[in-house]
Amino acid sequence: MPLSLDAALRSDFIGLDTCYPRADGGCSRRVYLDSAASTLALGCARQLADALLRHYANTHSSVHFSARIASAALDWARAQMLDFVHADPERHTALFIGNGCTAPLNRLARSLAARRPERDVVLVSRMEHHANDLPHRRHAGQVLHIPLRGTAPALGAIDLDALDDLLEQQRGRINYIAVAAASNVTGIVNPVHDIAARAHVHGAWIVVDASQALAHAPLPLSDTGTPERELDVVVFSGHKLYAPGSPGVAILRRSLLQGIAPDELGGGMVDDVSLNDYQVSATLPEREEAGTPNIIGAVQLGAVLKVLRTAGMNRIHAHEQTLLSELLSGLATIPGLRLYGDPDLQRTPRLGTVAFNLTGLEHGLVAAVLNDYHTIALRNGCFCAHPYVRELLKPDLWSLDLDPDAEDAMALLKPWQGMVRASLGLYTSAADIAALLAALRDLRARADEYRAHYRVDSAGQFHHRHFTIPARTLFDPDAVLAQALRRLSDRSGML
Repeated sequence: MPLSLDAALRSDFIGLDTCYPRADGGCSRRVYLDSAASTLALGCARQLADALLRHYANTHSSVHFSARIASAALDWARAQMLDFVHADPERHTALFIGNGCTAPLNRLARSLAARRPERDVVLVSRMEHHANDLPHRRHAGQVLHIPLRGTAPALGAIDLDALDDLLEQQRGRINYIAVAAASNVTGIVNPVHDIAARAHVHGAWIVVDASQALAHAPLPLSDTGTPERELDVVVFSGHKLYAPGSPGVAILRRSLLQGIAPDELGGGMVDDVSLNDYQVSATLPEREEAGTPNIIGAVQLGAVLKVLRTAGMNRIHAHEQTLLSELLSGLATIPGLRLYGDPDLQRTPRLGTVAFNLTGLEHGLVAAVLNDYHTIALRNGCFCAHPYVRELLKPDLWSLDLDPDAEDAMALLKPWQGMVRASLGLYTSAADIAALLAALRDLRARADEYRAHYRVDSAGQFHHRHFTIPARTLFDPDAVLAQALRRLSDRSGML
């Protein structure tokens, strides 16, 4: 029976009732709008992971019950990864690598460069997170950046005509195209299956960073079921998929790993080892996952994906689009608010991530006031996408007589080179959107009053002059552990 996207499911996230003090002396529930950085944990998935701890053991054995259970649970989690993107388990494998997208993308950049060294060019979009840009710069012979449609600040998705030109100019040299399914700054969606079709005509592969997309909309490997539009590699991260602490995941065709040595060596990926030699396993995914896997994290992520798939990603996407439309419409009514990226949802689809600035107010000040006076958690800065953010900001910076391309730009631009980003999750409500809009209107109306309460440091960070609450005051690991030990001691004394 399909799950309903009702209040019960949307409220099953750990930390939704967390309250913090405010600078005006009150206390209120946190409004969490920082899901593009990390999502909250889905409660039922965490419960499954905790239940597995009762049987916890290492994998790589089937002799005793616990090892057998752990191995089967890890296999189950891997199956959820493949099912979620409609991958054929006979042709594809799912690898658990590291703790986010950074590790699998570095691994893939090294491996794909080694597989076809004669193809020494990689195309990367200009909107990429550093994790899907810098590894390719390091390991590919040459990285060329694909332009985006439109002009700043209303840049859109990848310019497919410009991509066609690059593919033709570099014919026979392009190894693969690396592109985000959706931007972590603006939420703008790239037509990855169209890009895949173009890449395959030229014998190139496509590597898709889906970390900002999979929690928000369906993303099958092929949108038509045909191989020419199939994504060769999809990478994503559990900490952006309601499973913090989970490993990074790479789903790819098994054939891409043939003929190249494993990137890491160690236990679990060999069939035999002698003093003079070792024999690497031919079995996937074992040969690519040296060492003990993050079993609990992988199973928690598998549980999330099964819940999302059962609830229906099309319905989840439609629900988010309603909230996104409310947010965009509300932001458009705030005087002096600059929205980044093409705002036309019909022309340029977006997911639930929106970046903006208030004219005349530094992004750091806006984020600080929203946190200190309204307990609204969102992010500010360049979001590990500096070239993209700098391009979007060019009209704003020029209006301040600042040249973003100048040699000393970094020092001059610190207070202004950045944005405020609100990002949605399955738990985001219409009340959360209304709270953000009300807070922004309040800040706009009382900007000078709020500014007087803050000082700015050399890094461009804003600090309240009187309201300072160290993180350890809100959460003290030593105190929490001491309380747990006291409970343990009390229970021991009662036995």
